[in-house]
Amino acid sequence: MILRNLSESDCPVYYRTYLKGLDQELDLVKLMENQLVNFPKFLNSIPESKWNFSYDSGKWTLMESLVHMLDTERVFQYRALCFSRKDRTALPGFDQDQWVPESKIQFKTPEALIEEYKCIRLSTIWLFKYLSDDDLMFKGIASGQEITLGALGFIICGHQRHHREVIRSHYL
Repeated sequence: MILRNLSESDCPVYYRTYLKGLDQELDLVKLMENQLVNFPKFLNSIPESKWNFSYDSGKWTLMESLVHMLDTERVFQYRALCFSRKDRTALPGFDQDQWVPESKIQFKTPEALIEEYKCIRLSTIWLFKYLSDDDLMFKGIASGQEITLGALGFIICGHQRHHREVIRSHYL
């Protein structure tokens, strides 16, 4: 599936901000594969002193932001798995602000989080790799709103891109 093939009805308005700035002509799996190569390189370039830095009071540290990204990809991956199996069960949302403090971040290192990212993204790629364009048009319910399987995949990529830009602008 190519991003330009998504329509307004594929996802709630809230998620469309994550789709802006993505390459409109790139295949979804190719986009995921590109991010799998490029994002760890970016993360490895971050100085050690920045990983526990928070740019403002009450804001997450860079490590907490990465944990949030990993949690979000896992949640969206699960939603995608359900939708790929044509499961019409309405799926719940999640409270990111409740999840991050429960992530056991104090036991993790930047290197471990980067490896965890690679594992999660590789799993996401394998989930989407053999889905047809028809599969990607399946609509399910998540967080009380309709969304297509294909939109979930592009939102995963756009969410990562968004946080990469936040890291660049606020943490580095």
